[in-house]
Amino acid sequence: MPHVDPARVEQVRANLAAVRARIEQACARAGRAPEEVSLVAVTKTYPADDVRILASLGVRDVGENRDQEAAPKAAETADLGLTWHFVGQLQTNKARSVASYADVVHSVDRTRLARALGERAAAAGRGLTCLVQVNLDDDSRAGVIGPRGGVDPEDALALAADIEAHESLTLGGVMAVAPRGGDPAEAFARLHGVASRVRDRYPLATVISAGMSADLESAIERGATHVRLGTALLGNRGPIVG
Repeated sequence: MPHVDPARVEQVRANLAAVRARIEQACARAGRAPEEVSLVAVTKTYPADDVRILASLGVRDVGENRDQEAAPKAAETADLGLTWHFVGQLQTNKARSVASYADVVHSVDRTRLARALGERAAAAGRGLTCLVQVNLDDDSRAGVIGPRGGVDPEDALALAADIEAHESLTLGGVMAVAPRGGDPAEAFARLHGVASRVRDRYPLATVISAGMSADLESAIERGATHVRLGTALLGNRGPIVG
């Protein structure tokens, strides 16, 4: 790995070990196997060198939430054979770019976006796994997308059907972010209920993407299959230069 600081490698190695220990402990409390939970390393604001460090330590799933940062970083590390997850709110006009490199889009929150991703994936000759982003805010109501995205829980099945209907898209499951200031345990329990309803209709849609650095334990104890971690893995760093 060119230009990689050995001290940075050891820092990330230690952080990764601590995160894996947290995941194992949460799984033990929930009576689950650690292998049931996938770690998605969210590398927003961190350089491509950190992606290479993570890959060298066995992390294969990498997440980004801004296309303008994700696209060049994915291209720069294309030799690593990673699985790229797009986890942020996504404008429809970015669908072409995201569909060219992402393997999983966690943040599908409207039919128009699902259609755009499907069309762009088909044009690129790629398949794309999509998750229904669910709005867990208390004031969520049908037809209104909150500041961080997501459909009302009652609308999740309809959007799941729209994703499943496109031949270039695979319905993976659901995703959510815990409300600010709320009880993450209660929120993730509600998400688990939505996920169960989706899975009842679409048995292969088993993904529950929930939990970040501060609340991964609550998410795992309520069924999360994927946790999205940035700060806990990579620490507090300044924005990418250039």
